[in-house]
Amino acid sequence: MNRKIVKDKKLAIHGGKKTVPDNLKVKWPIITEEDKKAVMRVLDRGIIWGPYAPEVVGLQEDFAKYVGTKYCIAVNSGTAALHMAIAAAGVGPGDEVITSSFSFLSSATAILHQNAIPIFVDIDPRTFNIDPGKIEEKITKKTKAIIPVHIHGLPADMNRINKIARKYNLVVIEDAAQAHGATYHGKKVGNFGDMAIFSLNTTKNLPGGEGGLFVTNSKEYRGKANMTRMFGEILNPEEGRKYNAYTMGWNYRTQEMPAAFARSQLKRLDEYNANSQRNGEYLSKHLAEIKGVIPPYVPEDRTTVYHKYRVRLNPSELGIDMEVSKFRDLVMKALQAEGVDVVFWQTVPIPGQTLFKLKEGYGRGCPWSCPYYHQEIKYDPNDYPETVKLLNDSFVVCSEPYPIYCQRFELMKYYAEAFQKVFDNIEEVVGAE
Repeated sequence: MNRKIVKDKKLAIHGGKKTVPDNLKVKWPIITEEDKKAVMRVLDRGIIWGPYAPEVVGLQEDFAKYVGTKYCIAVNSGTAALHMAIAAAGVGPGDEVITSSFSFLSSATAILHQNAIPIFVDIDPRTFNIDPGKIEEKITKKTKAIIPVHIHGLPADMNRINKIARKYNLVVIEDAAQAHGATYHGKKVGNFGDMAIFSLNTTKNLPGGEGGLFVTNSKEYRGKANMTRMFGEILNPEEGRKYNAYTMGWNYRTQEMPAAFARSQLKRLDEYNANSQRNGEYLSKHLAEIKGVIPPYVPEDRTTVYHKYRVRLNPSELGIDMEVSKFRDLVMKALQAEGVDVVFWQTVPIPGQTLFKLKEGYGRGCPWSCPYYHQEIKYDPNDYPETVKLLNDSFVVCSEPYPIYCQRFELMKYYAEAFQKVFDNIEEVVGAE
């Protein structure tokens, strides 16, 4: 990259030519002829539903083998898979479950689905994952489980989390909705908790339209989770259905066509992840050279699949005295004008969302007003300062329809050049409001 040429260019926000050419972005998901044939085979076969239909069973077997777990259950969403895991853990009314203050809403609402209370922990400012050093202070006699979230495709510090869980006899459920194929200490996520879940939503590195995957090495947890999936019934494919519910259950089954599509996509997951890592590493290398820009941090003991590529900004490093969120907005505007796909993903900590401010839940304040729970909980986003800081000073490069894991390497070169151009002219950017 010729930095001198970039430095002399006029900013697009001031009428200059934008850096990134049009029509370079690749839209997600990439649907091949093999994907289409896989779905058409379902229609040709004529079996389009069923908990033990061939594509559902095949997806379960394929993904368990890919991750390295004994069991996998395919369901209709990652949220459903997480609820199943929480139910299988025996969580119920009056119990508390610890999770991260920075995640998608489902990491917390799946806890509410079991009439339990989400307890939030702030994040590590470098990894954006739950801070293990802040977990123990949130544990009470009512705590039953910890749900670490492998946010943006980077694994949480599972050794430290598991050590705490063993000390207090807590169940660990990995929320790996964004982290298919990411590794921690050389092993794929999904192997470090008692159970783990993945999402197959179209935005994920492994897309299935909609869907989710529950994995475990425990036959007991697998059985309990399957009851939650199937109306509370105990089902055995070799036996006829008895239509007898033993516990509360839901209809979380997936269908044959999404399962077939996900199976076909799974064959290319490692290829997508490798492309994502190449793109992410290239961007990080070049953005790290730009004063005021902080690329994502990846500890040496793990790999990320860059489901989201989040960049932080530091205006004070540039000698700019401005509210960081205002600085971020101006930089985003300039980058977008240059043709860089930069977006928000989450704008407030989960405990700052209206659901947790009102605490109406299912109505009449449940589950917080449940007679099995006597504590007064107040959810204040200011109690999670690192999460608040992150959401004020950062944005994500590449949007969900055009994620980083499917983009051409050539596009990353243009993106890096656009960042350099914007920050070479940062005084003009902050004065452009």
